Amino acid sequence: MNNMNPDTIRKSELIINEDGSAFHLHILPEDIADTIVIVGDPGRVDIVADHFDSREFVKQSREFRTITGSYGGKRVTALSHGIGTDNIDIVLTELDALANIDFSSRQIRSEHRSLRILRIGTCGAIQPDIALGSYIFSEISIGFDGVLNWYKEGEKYMLKEYEEAFVKYMNWPERFSRPYFVKGDDALRRRFEGWTIMGMTVSAPGFYGPQGRSIRMELTIPDLIEKLEDFRFDGHRITNIEMESSALSGMASVLGHKVGTVCLVAANRHVGNSNPDYKKLMDDLVERSLSALII
Repeated sequence: MNNMNPDTIRKSELIINEDGSAFHLHILPEDIADTIVIVGDPGRVDIVADHFDSREFVKQSREFRTITGSYGGKRVTALSHGIGTDNIDIVLTELDALANIDFSSRQIRSEHRSLRILRIGTCGAIQPDIALGSYIFSEISIGFDGVLNWYKEGEKYMLKEYEEAFVKYMNWPERFSRPYFVKGDDALRRRFEGWTIMGMTVSAPGFYGPQGRSIRMELTIPDLIEKLEDFRFDGHRITNIEMESSALSGMASVLGHKVGTVCLVAANRHVGNSNPDYKKLMDDLVERSLSALII
């Protein structure tokens, strides 16, 4: 007979390591700050933490590296999420669990803890007038990935008019996951106004074909970049393409967290150029972003 409380989350659903840490991230509930900066590359976590006044600890499991410390007198966590929205599904779910699940009882805490999460990444610009080295804040994200479609409540946060216009304009293939449009957090966005480009960002489920790059395989949408460049709706145009912001914004909306994405333009897909040596610009973006978060 199963005497488990029906509100208790089963061990098969939320896996907790023997040391009491979240399964993939390998961090404890007390390890995370209310303000979290997430980056794709584990090596970039140290670039963020180099700006901290002090560090509490460093932990790493797989591609997930975590450093919590202090910046401007406030506690901040830097965490790497790896590449892709599938990793965002893992990272955001486990961060929310660390904040809002009692790991001893496996029950949802009565008081909700809202995290403020900023993703700092790189992207490719779509529009010809966006220069290499520009900073783009994702005011709206377009998910080609399909992750949010797996969560029932996600539909409440999808911008359906944008979606319908885009599907019709693109003649979207039926075999593809249906794209969805979601907004980033408005309060966080206001902290980045004036020094970033406010953008509408595509999140692709891959770096090559899903972003219109053809190496040795023919593409289903060979003119993807040209089509994205020309799309307009309600005064918005698509500015850039990356791989994580859609699931991040969508899942955060459902879970009650404040999330945004800001990216450094490392390539311009329209003119076909790139700048792989962007370390100084990334360091500047990190410093500006931390300052904006702590204000």
